[in-house]
Amino acid sequence: MSSRSPRPPPRRCRRRLPRPSCCCCCCRRSHLNEDTGRFVLLAALIGLYLVAGATVFSALESPGEAEARARWGATLRNFSAAHGVAEPELRAFLRHYEAALAAGVRADALRPRWDFPGAFYFVGTVVSTIGFGMTTPATVGGKAFLIAYGLFGCAGTILFFNLFLERIISLLAFIMRACRERQLRRSGLLPATFRRGSALSEADCLAGWKPSVYHVLLILGLFAVLLSCCASAMYTSVEGWDYMDSLYFCFVTFSTIGFGDLVSSQHAAYRNQGLYRLGNFLFILLGVCCIYSLFNVISILIKQVLNWMLRKLSCRCCARCCPAPGAPLARRNAITPGSRLRRRLAALGADPAARDSDAEGRRLSGELISMRDLTASNKVSLALL
Repeated sequence: MSSRSPRPPPRRCRRRLPRPSCCCCCCRRSHLNEDTGRFVLLAALIGLYLVAGATVFSALESPGEAEARARWGATLRNFSAAHGVAEPELRAFLRHYEAALAAGVRADALRPRWDFPGAFYFVGTVVSTIGFGMTTPATVGGKAFLIAYGLFGCAGTILFFNLFLERIISLLAFIMRACRERQLRRSGLLPATFRRGSALSEADCLAGWKPSVYHVLLILGLFAVLLSCCASAMYTSVEGWDYMDSLYFCFVTFSTIGFGDLVSSQHAAYRNQGLYRLGNFLFILLGVCCIYSLFNVISILIKQVLNWMLRKLSCRCCARCCPAPGAPLARRNAITPGSRLRRRLAALGADPAARDSDAEGRRLSGELISMRDLTASNKVSLALL
């Protein structure tokens, strides 16, 4: 008998089950980071916002521009015919006048641009990034010095604005915490002998209580409106502008847009000139700080809306997108600057919840974003600090 090796058992063909297809192309290709998705969505919304704004302003301002060009052309032709001046020579003269305007020369009697008060007003518009444009350096040395001066001046002023925002948040937290304690005392939840720093206050988490971001937005908005109305009343009476033009100037200046079509404190003399210049300085300083803080708070709310839109647009059928049963939920606030650190601590076996000292106080106050998250949301302030 011939010894034959036993045949290997036949292999069974296993049918490869098809992978469940995802309804979203983003899940099949790559899972976008939340920050990347937020950035792309914000860029798309800003693009649409710019298109809408350009459409509205073009519809509002284009007819007036065409009428102004027609009136100006008729004025040039009438002047040229009345005084016997050729139109090319007249346009050459007007170009020289435009160069004089750029150098700060005006037909009306205005104060000097480069005396010490004028130069101080100029550097204030530089470091605050307002940049009206009515005064600009004309020499090579002045332009070179402006580059270095503006670099450090703008950075320091941005840091000042961020520290001002922190002081505002701290003041609001102190006032609203006192109101919260009074409300709890009236409702009977706190005894009349309540003292801050006691065990009862720590048990009720009032020591970590922070104001709601919506309350901060409301207070800053009301203060900005009140400040703009008071400043507009001053500019209307002193500069002779319409009240609407004064409100327009206040927003353009306080938001550091600085078109330069309306500029305060440019005449040679005013009634009560020293008092007016002091009031002008204080209004601009407080207005820029207030609007800057308001923009920071509004940016937080925009980020919340973006996160909500991303959750609505996210693919829920993909296993990577849907959280597993029993997985811990994310924090309610839209901005979590310490999320990477918490994930690293969780991987090492540490308790990341122990680092959220203000979580309970935030829950009691009903806010979505704490003061720490609000100040940490500004990347420029973090880089400077």
